[in-house]
Amino acid sequence: MSRYVQDKLERQKLADVPQLLKWIGNKHRFAEEIVSYMPEEIHTYVEPFLGSGAVLGKLAAENRNSLFPRYKQAIGGDILPFLIGIFEYVKNDPDTLVRHYEACIKDYNDNREQKYLEIRERFNQTFNALDFAVLTRTCYSGVVRFRKSDGYMSTPIGPHKPIPPEAFAKRVEIWHQLVKEVTFMHKDFREVMGLAGEGDLVYCDPPYTHSQSILYGSQTFRIEDLWDAIYACKQRGAKVMLSINGKKKSKAEDIGVQPPAGLFARSILVNCGISMINRLQRAGEEMVNEDVHDKLFLTW
Repeated sequence: MSRYVQDKLERQKLADVPQLLKWIGNKHRFAEEIVSYMPEEIHTYVEPFLGSGAVLGKLAAENRNSLFPRYKQAIGGDILPFLIGIFEYVKNDPDTLVRHYEACIKDYNDNREQKYLEIRERFNQTFNALDFAVLTRTCYSGVVRFRKSDGYMSTPIGPHKPIPPEAFAKRVEIWHQLVKEVTFMHKDFREVMGLAGEGDLVYCDPPYTHSQSILYGSQTFRIEDLWDAIYACKQRGAKVMLSINGKKKSKAEDIGVQPPAGLFARSILVNCGISMINRLQRAGEEMVNEDVHDKLFLTW
């Protein structure tokens, strides 16, 4: 096989970015549309609410496949140390992550409930990134939830079978290629956004104010703090994009937030289909006119 053909196959593989983690509210299905609104030239791409990294992954894939890459460098940050730990393993030590997943999953279906609880209990004692990666793939619909009383993850087991180790290994390898040059940071969103300046782009996907109050870390999140951080980014010459709740019931009901006047130049509605929260709460019901539209705000 010629080097040209090998390179072409590699580009095709990276263009189809698979989900590394199951994560409720992730932007995997909408990442391509979100990326399409980004500037053609970005000095540093900054994502302070990394989550599953879906938008970062899509942008990174586009960057690698283009003769004219959009960004020169990228930063992914999150308040959860064990989430950032997963991406550090993907970047620097993917084999350890793959081996740990295989060790946890190879006998998983023999006694699923017991195995899941063992992994969750071990994680709640150590907050180990390797166990957290397994939990995101096996917990109920990717709902990452922590109890306020003790900070322990409380999500029950999901009804699905986790993907086989070989499939997970392929996903890790693709992501390893995508994030080789990305800097990951375990920091509060305000610190991460504070790094953005002239020519940079910040993409924010924070906890949504109408539906995610029980999810990870959102108990300490205040939208007012985000408005201040976005304003500060603008003052330093950075552009900012924000995904946040917009409308539900196929645009019939407005659940959006109202940013301060003048903070953004425009907004776009992104059709997200039926929300995962709705699908979980109303499983088996016929849902008509239940599409949710996120708002995508832009400062330019």
